This record gives sequence, C-alpha cells and structure tokens, in this order.
Amino acid sequence: MAIKTVMKPKVINWYQIEPILSKIDVIEPMKQGFIDYSKGLAEIPPVGELIMEDPPGDVHIKYGYLKGGKHYVIKIASGFVGNNELGIKPGQGMMLLFDIKTGQPLSILIDEANLTDIRTGIAGAITSSELASKNVDEVLIVGTGVQARYQTKYICQEMGISKVLLWGRDESKIDKLSNDIKSDNINVEIEKNLESAVRSSKLIITTTSARSPLVNSEWVQPGTHITAVGSDTHDKCELDYNILAKADLVVADSIEQNVLRGEIHQALKHNAINEADLIEIGCIFENPQKGRKNDEDITVADLTGVAVQDLVIAEAVYNTFDELND
Repeated sequence: MAIKTVMKPKVINWYQIEPILSKIDVIEPMKQGFIDYSKGLAEIPPVGELIMEDPPGDVHIKYGYLKGGKHYVIKIASGFVGNNELGIKPGQGMMLLFDIKTGQPLSILIDEANLTDIRTGIAGAITSSELASKNVDEVLIVGTGVQARYQTKYICQEMGISKVLLWGRDESKIDKLSNDIKSDNINVEIEKNLESAVRSSKLIITTTSARSPLVNSEWVQPGTHITAVGSDTHDKCELDYNILAKADLVVADSIEQNVLRGEIHQALKHNAINEADLIEIGCIFENPQKGRKNDEDITVADLTGVAVQDLVIAEAVYNTFDELND
C-alpha cells in the first residue's frame, strides 16, 4: 500500500495570530471545555514542569484532548522574570496542534506564550463573572505584569466593570500598567495600601508570582470573590491559606491538578480545607446553582490552567487562520 505524503504543519507566528484575534470568540467553547473536563470527557496527563534557579524561571508543558474531538494539543510555556531586564517578554512558548486520528502535526503556533496569557485572562473573567456578586462594578487587580493586563481587559469586557483598582509592589510598573489600561477608556485608581484595598473590594483578582501570601484572611470581607491566577506551581502562593478556610466556596479549575499546586495545594498542606469540599468550575458552569448562594458568601477560585483551555484557543486560531487563508 502506498504511503501518503505527510502534510507539512502550518507554522503560524505571533505576528500572524494577533491580527485575527478579533475574529475569534472562545468564551462559550472555553466554558464547554471546562464542563467536558469536569464530566470526565478529557484526557489531561499531569503537568510537565521544569524549575530553573539561575536565572530563575519555570517551564510548563500541558497537553491533552477531548474525547470525540478532532485534535490534541501540546503546549510549552515558560516564565523567566529576569527577561524584563533584557528587553524580552517574560513569557515564551508555543502550542502544537495534532490530528487526533493520525497524530499528524497540523500547526505550530509560535505565540510567545501570548495565547496562554489570553486564555488565562478569559478563564479568569468567565470564572469571576460566574462567582462574584452580580452588583459588583469594580475590581481590584493585584499585580503589575502581563496577566494583570489581560485579566483587566477580559473582566471589563465580560462583566462591564466600570472601575479598576490597581495594587503592585513596583511603582514604575504600576504606572505603566495604569496608563495602558486608561488608553482603553477604563477608570483606573492606583492603590497604595493593599489592606485597605482588599477590605473595600468585593472582587479581587491576584496575578503575581509571589511565593509568600500577599492577601491576609482578616482583610477579606463577607461577599468577596477572589480569583487567584498567579500560583501555578507547588511553591507559589498569593493568598493566606486561612482565606480558603473561611470561604463558603472554594473552586478549582482541576481538583486533580490543584491538590498539587496553587492556593488549594497550600491550604491542603496546612489542613485548612478538605479536598472533599472542593468543586470544579466546570461543574458550576454546567449547574450555576452549585456556585454562590448569596451576596454575603466568600468565594475563592484557584486557577492553575488546564490543557483544555489551550486546546480550545489553539483550535480557534488554527481554524480561523485556515478560513482566512484558503
């Protein structure tokens, strides 16, 4: 039997991806991806991880597929904080999309980790929208990096937020972020004191790479929702684990993954919460009755990033690029 010529994968660089993002809507597909994951319809192996010490950095490899789908994805994304001093974006990486029936590589998305940042921003927005009190009209963003920018962009789009409060440890970075956000005609206020900012906020998104808690449990008031997206390794930690202990609802993107990394991992390590009490965001997207019960609940979502998010956005980019270049 003659062997068919192997199709060369399409190499799509970031400069080709960025112009088509406005034509891509992954909000509902990502929600469905989380639902399918929580229903056991996804095959997602444990995260591959490399931790660098000199210079400090981390590399994450995430991969998986949805049963009945057309593709599987392998995503490599790194974060090297010292890159800023070199004039290089801290996040780097690519996504590889394959035909699930043959294993043939279909596309190499050299996205410089931008798609990871975008899908994380979208996940934070749809999770916060689902779990926060419906009367919230402002958000406190903790952090000054790329993810702070994306969380702000997508939470304002998804929830119609009218005011953004910013807190960060680096004054020059917080000023740059503030000016960037203001260019989108968003009302921005820089907070100098994190404690008072937390005490007065009902929606908080943390986006740092901190390895010791920034937000104290005593500061968090009834009715607050916190989405934590910065802690994606076993040693990162943005929240006092007692926040999760006092919360009425603790939500994971992947319980299997969160017990090993992130805020939930830290709280479990200190016996502050029980794994049996956790619920995945996919279960809440499918049945919102399992989410916030009233406006006085304290809710926490710990998002460590799941490969179904990478699959959804990689497929969307590949399909859109294909349609526009036929």
